[in-house]
Amino acid sequence: MPRITFITSAGAHHEVESRSGITLMEAARDNGVPGIVADCGGACSCSTCHVYVNAEWSTRLPPAESAETGMLELAWEPDPARSRLTCQIIVTDDMDGLVVQVPERQI
Repeated sequence: MPRITFITSAGAHHEVESRSGITLMEAARDNGVPGIVADCGGACSCSTCHVYVNAEWSTRLPPAESAETGMLELAWEPDPARSRLTCQIIVTDDMDGLVVQVPERQI
């Protein structure tokens, strides 16, 4: 199972094991990661599961599609190079070691 580290804005590390095939949002929610609100439940109709992907991983993930990039415009302090919605990232075995940072707040 891939291990993914979520770092909160306060600096707390939450390492979770996730099965492949679910979204990064589901992995966070199922493991009680603080700061991933996921108001829309993964429908890509809000930006409350926004994270910043560590730079070393940003090019290793599949690129964001237009629906996601549109929703990211509504996110708290989006970073064009690193912001992603966790509901749009499907966990794969290749993501073992992925590190993402949860923003200070979600909108």
